[in-house]
This record gives sequence, structure tokens and C-alpha cells, in this order.
Amino acid sequence: MELRKDPITRSWVIVGHREDTCETTGGCPFCPAKIDSKPLLLRLPAQGPRQVAVLPHPDPLYRVEGDAGRRADGIYDAMEAVGADEIVIETPEHDRKFEDLGEDQILLVMEAWRQRIEDLKRDLRFKYVSVYKNYGPLAGQEGPHAHSQITATTFVPRRILYELRASRDWYAEKERCVFCDIVRQEERQGKRIVDTQGDYVALCPYASRVPFEVWIMDRKHNHLFERQRPESNRRQLAALLRRILRRIRQVAPAYHMVVHSAPNLLHPKGEISAYWKTIAEDYHWHIEILPIVETRSKSYSIKEVYYNALMPEEAAARLRKLELNS
Repeated sequence: MELRKDPITRSWVIVGHREDTCETTGGCPFCPAKIDSKPLLLRLPAQGPRQVAVLPHPDPLYRVEGDAGRRADGIYDAMEAVGADEIVIETPEHDRKFEDLGEDQILLVMEAWRQRIEDLKRDLRFKYVSVYKNYGPLAGQEGPHAHSQITATTFVPRRILYELRASRDWYAEKERCVFCDIVRQEERQGKRIVDTQGDYVALCPYASRVPFEVWIMDRKHNHLFERQRPESNRRQLAALLRRILRRIRQVAPAYHMVVHSAPNLLHPKGEISAYWKTIAEDYHWHIEILPIVETRSKSYSIKEVYYNALMPEEAAARLRKLELNS
């Protein structure tokens, strides 16, 4: 496999064949019987019975060995698919869903995300580390066992570049963080707020791309998910995330969840070099959750224009009213 850059959109695309090695033939590959004999990148807690494990993906999109070797192919750019591709096994129990885990277990999962982001950012080849979770067959979940994934790449994903540019421009004009402004206005208006917990707020974005899209944000400014504010309480985040996912599973059979954090601050080169002077002030980490409600997209054929049949205000109201079992 290799990476090829689209010269028009400036997005990188992985091309090549990948086998599906996460089928359950012969037993679940993420259950303790299969992984306890494998070398782990991280186990939590460090002592006692293991609750969370991180291991290399058995058939990775990105391979950690070697250099990117960026090269020209006529007018085009290509490079090797160098990076990291990791699986975070969120519980040893095969039939437990992420949102059914206790707050302590979700905290351990988030701690695994944090530690792996920090560790991967020490590798100066990597410009960005993504944490994401695909839930349900419609989202492309690899096997039924609860897990999330982490990838480190030698480029910054296009969606993040969009956010960085918008954040930089907003800050240059107003000397404020656009995400902080969003949180303040949404809380003041209240129409699109779904739920809150301590310093964290969950809302349906003003221009939601899909029905029931939810963002979870820190009320206090912080550009790095992996660098917890000293006064913050991540248990509040765990509780809020758990409740939001329990609501979403009542309206959608699948979802994509992605943690958006700032790029690798140790690697101020390439596409993001213009952002480094103010990135700590202008960017703001957040979690985006995109439910998959319809199997057939009604988006305009140029995919960057989205069509959402459900007003975000109505989506937030419906999510607020859903019953939550303890």
C-alpha cells in the first residue's frame, strides 16, 4: 500500500489491498484467550487484572518501520504508508458495549488514548495522531468486541487542516478561540445543548452534517486532549460520553466517533507550519460523534456539501428526552 496526494483537494489517499484479519473464525481475536499471549503496547492497569489493552493492528494500514520517502510521480506526490495503526481493546468482556462500561473503565480507555497519543507524538516522523471508534457494521466496525483505534500519520488529515485554518483566521481577527465562542453561544441559547457534566458540554452543531451529530467539548480552553488541565475532572467527561452514546444507540444502529486534538507540536513542518505561533490559543480539542441513521446518503454529489433532513435543534431536543437506564 502507498499514500497518494490529490493535487486539487490536497488530501492523502491510501491505495492498495488490505486483508480483513478481524473476523471471528476460530474465536474473537480481541478476547483474552487470543491477546494474552501477544506483546502489548500498553496494558491498564499496569498491575492486577488487565482491563484495557493496546496492541498493533494485525493488518495495519500504516506500518511503523521505515521512512515515508516522499517522492514525485510526474506532477503527483506519493509516499510510503508509514505510520502507526493500533487497536485499543476497551474491555476483556466480549459482549460489553463501550457505553455500557462503568465510568472507571471508560476512564481507563481514555487514559490509554492519552498515553498512546503522547508516546506516538515523540516520533518526529508523525505529524498527527487520530483516535477514533467505528461502532456497528454500517460504520465498518472490525469485529464485535468493543474497541477503538489509533493511527499516527506523516500528514495532517484534511478535516483537521480545515479546522486549523478556520481557528487561526478566527483568532487573527478576534483574538478568541472559535470553539470557546461556540460553547458560550450554545449554552446561552440552549437550543442545541444535549447534556452537560461539570466542565464538559455536549451539543448538536449548528450546521450538523448528519442527523443527531453531537460534539463533546471542554468549556475551558485546551488545545491538546492528551494534556489534561490540572483542575479538570476527566470522570465528568467519561460520564457525559457514556450518556451521549446511550442516547445515540436509541436513534442509530452505528456511529463514527473521532477525537480531534492539535497536531504534533514537536513537528512544526509542512502543511501546518503557519499555525504554530497561535495554535495553543486558537485550537480546542473536542470529540465528534456522527451517527449513521440512513443506509443511503442523500448528500449532494459533491460530498463536501451535506444534506441533513433533521434540524439540529430538533435533534438536540429529541436526544434530551430519551430515557437513560442506570
